Amino acid sequence: MVAAKSNALSYAALAVSAAAYVVLAYATPRTDFTQLLLLYTAAFIAYLQLNRQRLNLRHSLVAAILFRLIFLFATPALTDDFFRFVWDGRLLAAGINPYLYLPTFLMQPEAPQVPGITQELFAQLNSQNYYSVYPPVSQAVFWLAAQLSPNSILGSVVVMRLILLLAEAGSILLLWRLLRKMALPEKHVLLYALNPLVIIELVGNLHFEALMIFFLLLALYQLFYHRLVWSGFAFGLAIGAKLLPLMFLPFVLRKLGWRQFILYGTVVLITVVAQFAPLVNLQVLQNISQSLDLYFQKFEFNASIYYLLRWLGFRLVGYNAIALIGPLLSLVTFIAILSMASVKKLGSVRRLAGYMAAALTVYLLLSTTVHPWYLTTLLALTVMSHFRFAITWTGLAILSYATYRTPAYREDLLLVALEYSLVLLWLVVELYLYRQRRHHTNLNG
Repeated sequence: MVAAKSNALSYAALAVSAAAYVVLAYATPRTDFTQLLLLYTAAFIAYLQLNRQRLNLRHSLVAAILFRLIFLFATPALTDDFFRFVWDGRLLAAGINPYLYLPTFLMQPEAPQVPGITQELFAQLNSQNYYSVYPPVSQAVFWLAAQLSPNSILGSVVVMRLILLLAEAGSILLLWRLLRKMALPEKHVLLYALNPLVIIELVGNLHFEALMIFFLLLALYQLFYHRLVWSGFAFGLAIGAKLLPLMFLPFVLRKLGWRQFILYGTVVLITVVAQFAPLVNLQVLQNISQSLDLYFQKFEFNASIYYLLRWLGFRLVGYNAIALIGPLLSLVTFIAILSMASVKKLGSVRRLAGYMAAALTVYLLLSTTVHPWYLTTLLALTVMSHFRFAITWTGLAILSYATYRTPAYREDLLLVALEYSLVLLWLVVELYLYRQRRHHTNLNG
C-alpha cells in the first residue's frame, strides 16, 4: 500500500514536471515573471518529490532526457544570448574571424557583406558594442549550426540544442559513474539530472556550460584511472568551452604534485593553444581582453557581496564604484583560490571536486554578475559531496528573472536579498554540521 502510494506520487510529480516544462518552453515569455515563478516552483517541488521517492533509477534518467527533449523546437524564452551564437556562427561559415569585428562595424556600408548578417539579426543582439568572448569549442558549435542551417535561426538553435543535449546525457552518465567510484549513492545523480534550473538553462536556454560541465566531469573521471593525458585533454576542451575551469588548475596541481602536473599542464596547454591558434592573434587578444575588462568593470546582476560594497561606495564617494570594486573582488577571489590550493596534497578525486566547488562558491559570492545558469557547474560538483546548498540556490535563483518584468531591467533588491540570505543561511548550517561530523569522526578514530 505504501509502495503504491509512493509510486503514485512519483508519477504525479513526473506529470507535473512535464506539463510545467511544456508551458515554460513554448508559452512563457521572460517578461511574465508571475507565470515563470509559478511554473518553476511547481517543477522544483516535483523535483524534490522525485528525489525523495524510490523510482527506478534508469526510468528516472530516461525522464530527465525526455524533459530536455521537450525544449527541442522551442526558441529560448529566457535569454537572447543565442542571437550572438548565430551571429558568430554565420561569420565563421563565411570565413570571417568572429573575434575581429564589432557587430556595429559589420553594419557599416564599408564592412564586408556576410550572408545572414542582417539588420534584423543585429537588432536582436544584446552585445552590439562588444567583441565576442566565446571560446573556440563553443565557436565550433556555432559554426556547425550555421553550416547545417544557414538561413534559419530556429534551425541553428535546434542543431546547437541537440549538441548540448548530447553533452548533458554524457554529463549524467559521467556523474553516475563518478558517484559509483566515490562509493556515494547512485541516486544522487538525479540531483543534477532532474534539476529544473539545469534543464531550463542549459538545454532550454542554450547555455554552453553544458559542454564545459561534460568535459570537466570527463577530466575528473579520467583522473580516477590516472590517465593524465586524456584527463588533461578533456580539461583543455572544458577551457575551450568556457574559460572558468582555469581557476581549478591550482587544485589539480595539489592533487598531482609538480612532477605529474608538468605533464598534465603541458597537455592542457597544447590543447588550449591548438584550439585558439587558428583564430587568435595580437589584435584578437586585445579585443577579447577589452570585452573581459568591461565584464568585470561594468556588468552587474544578481550579486551578493558586491551589492553590499556598491551600497557602501555610494555612501562614501557618491557614485557606483564598480570600476574599482569589480577588479578588487577579482583579486580577492584569486588570492582566496590560491590560499585554498595551498592545503596539503589532495588525495582523492572526490576531495579535488570538493575544493573545486569551494573555489567556485567563493567566485560566485564575490562576482559582480551571477546569472542563474552559472550555478549549474556548482551543482554538478556538489552532487559528489554531502553539501546541498547549491540545490537551494538553484531553487531561489529564478527570483533574479524578476529583473525582466519591465524594459528598464530594474532588479528587485529585496528578492536578491531574500535569495542570498537563505542560501548563505543554508551554507552556514551545512558547514557547521560538516565540522561537527568531522569532530566526532576524529574523536571516534
